[in-house]
Amino acid sequence: MIRKLKPDDVPEIESILRKIKNFSEEEVNVAMELVNAAASDPNQTDYNVFVYEKGSEIIGYHCTGKRPLTDAVYDLYWIVTNPDFENKGIGKTLIEHAENFVMKNKGRWLLAETSSRDSYEGTRNFYLRNNYSILSEINDFYSMGDRLIIFGKYFNNKQN
Repeated sequence: MIRKLKPDDVPEIESILRKIKNFSEEEVNVAMELVNAAASDPNQTDYNVFVYEKGSEIIGYHCTGKRPLTDAVYDLYWIVTNPDFENKGIGKTLIEHAENFVMKNKGRWLLAETSSRDSYEGTRNFYLRNNYSILSEINDFYSMGDRLIIFGKYFNNKQN
């Protein structure tokens, strides 16, 4: 089941983020800033956090929001699955939910940014498997030798 974030979910999400070996302390802190913003103000619309719940356990989430200064472009800020539940289709279900959220809100694009580091190869392959295209790469973005790779998926939503 996928549902909107509740304030009580915050510690469980942080616990999942800390299990992911790819994430540095700084990355966990940035992810938690967005989760905390969503949890502390249910009326804000910048960060839409949805959790994947199995029974009473959260096993993944995505954070999606409209890109500032655009009329219909959305960012997939974070998509995370508990490593104990990898390769069970949870990421695919979450990304489909994010895409449906974007389409429901008449979005044209869903963009996702990631690193070129070898440890993010699985992430890049995940986007490619889910029909995302590489739109842009910026050399030496995160650090020397670590490119920013921007993936995107276009939705042909006719706006009225």
